[in-house]
Amino acid sequence: MSLSKSSIGKKFIQAVSGAFLTLFLLLHATINFFSVIDSFTGKYGAVANDAELFSKGDGLFKLGCDFMSLPFIDIMVPILALGLLVHVIYGCWLTYRNIKARGAVKYAVQSKSATDSWGSRNMLVLGLVILGILFFHLSGFWAKMQLPEMFGIGNFENNPYLLLNVVFGKWWSLLIYLIWFAALWFHLVHGFWSMFQTVGWNNDIWMKRLKVIGVIVASLICLAFTAVAINSFLQANSLI
Repeated sequence: MSLSKSSIGKKFIQAVSGAFLTLFLLLHATINFFSVIDSFTGKYGAVANDAELFSKGDGLFKLGCDFMSLPFIDIMVPILALGLLVHVIYGCWLTYRNIKARGAVKYAVQSKSATDSWGSRNMLVLGLVILGILFFHLSGFWAKMQLPEMFGIGNFENNPYLLLNVVFGKWWSLLIYLIWFAALWFHLVHGFWSMFQTVGWNNDIWMKRLKVIGVIVASLICLAFTAVAINSFLQANSLI
């Protein structure tokens, strides 16, 4: 029986796709956080308003964006999209199976330990919030940078600092993103240890450690994204 047809196989695929997306989030958060570092070095505002400095690649965030524009990264885009699609589909399937088996809307779990947090009981709702705001995010960034560059669709924005200011400069946009990061934190906290549980790391000793590591990883990712959003809002409105 193939992985995609068995119940255990579907859970394993869900875990692997989740691990892949978590690694991407770590990379994405790190590169975005470069913009905060640029603020402390005085390069954020300078590069955002000086075409010559920007063209020279001055600024860590600019260099990070250049890295993300390399050809081999472009190849990863459809793989990332596929990983997200698989994660969503199998997440919905697992939730459906759990509803059918239990007669209540709960996220599918393998042990009683998975019911000890609010996030674990609302993984589907959190996932839908994350997915919904993701489209808002893609329309503000990916559609302005990678989409025109890769497919020639739309207007290309070459300055990522200005794009940060445009997207995060409005208070309501910042609020939407903060809600997104909060939902992402709860989703990651449960999802991190759950994916290890799926592959058999579910003994009492390792589970306690993995839950702590999960909180640390989720917090690092979401705090980095939050710092970027708030910093960009302050920069856009000349508050710093």
